[in-house]
Amino acid sequence: MKIIVDAMGGDNAPRETVLGAVKACEETGIKIILVGRSQEIEPLLNEKNSKNIEVVDAQEVITNEESPVTAIRRKKESSIVKGLGLLKEKKADAMVSAGSTGALMAGGLFILGRFEGVDRPAIAVVIPSKKDPVLLLDIGANSEVKPNNLVQFALMGSIYAREVLKRKDPRVGLLNIGVEEEKGSSVIKSAYSSLKMIKDINFAGNIEARDFFNQNADVVICDGFTGNIFLKTVEGFGMFIFDRLKQEIKKNITYSLGALLLMPAMKAVKSSLDYSEYGGAMFLGLNGVLIKCHGSSDRKAIYNGIKAAKRYAEANINNKLKKSLEINTEGKI
Repeated sequence: MKIIVDAMGGDNAPRETVLGAVKACEETGIKIILVGRSQEIEPLLNEKNSKNIEVVDAQEVITNEESPVTAIRRKKESSIVKGLGLLKEKKADAMVSAGSTGALMAGGLFILGRFEGVDRPAIAVVIPSKKDPVLLLDIGANSEVKPNNLVQFALMGSIYAREVLKRKDPRVGLLNIGVEEEKGSSVIKSAYSSLKMIKDINFAGNIEARDFFNQNADVVICDGFTGNIFLKTVEGFGMFIFDRLKQEIKKNITYSLGALLLMPAMKAVKSSLDYSEYGGAMFLGLNGVLIKCHGSSDRKAIYNGIKAAKRYAEANINNKLKKSLEINTEGKI
């Protein structure tokens, strides 16, 4: 197993990215290709861990402030473009990056290409819920969608849930402002009508945001604008609650004593909400396993992102997606 890692992507690159890759290499035996500025990467390596780590020099960096399409076209020597090129050439089994989501999406489309039958790839992320994790897509690749895009997201999400999350007959929910069929925009209502007619999708109807964590669905679909706001709101609110809890505990000695007894449970809950534990999000619909880690990823998040990439590659998820989409999309969408 060989994984490409964009060493220059993310707020803490290249140090945290490289150290996360080194840990993954040492603990799992994965071979790593680090793509980025060699003069910044190589000092972070030593003889022990460099045996299974290859460095591919890429002097340019694509930032979040740049136009994704323009940057992909102009910065041929960037870590994202070079990394995607290696993935297309089958030099590795997957790629991991904490870099610009827009650039990864544009580069994925231009360099890797999308599945036949898929108009727009989606970014899918696993989020903890009351019982089992829920797959949410799209979380940022497509700010605006058409009804058929949401149907394709539902098909891809169902396959992912069966093959990776091991759900026998995954329920698919449509994120909306109400559970009634007539609620939502024209796009949502049209998608609802299509979804309930497709026999290979176990459509659970509309899901309100407040019910997301009640396990009413195994897969929840939405446009990337809505999904990104939902995800970041959840992350922010989780941090807010823990900060407020700490403040209240410090105000009273009794609370502090009680907190000592509850500490293991509190740590377990915090860990379940920590994005760095989940290993990033996968672009579904591209001809290659591409994993997007959080922009603020530390070495732990990169390490888990690499492990996730290994799981997806071993599960052969892309070939399974392709085959199922060929069967399900014949003349339907």
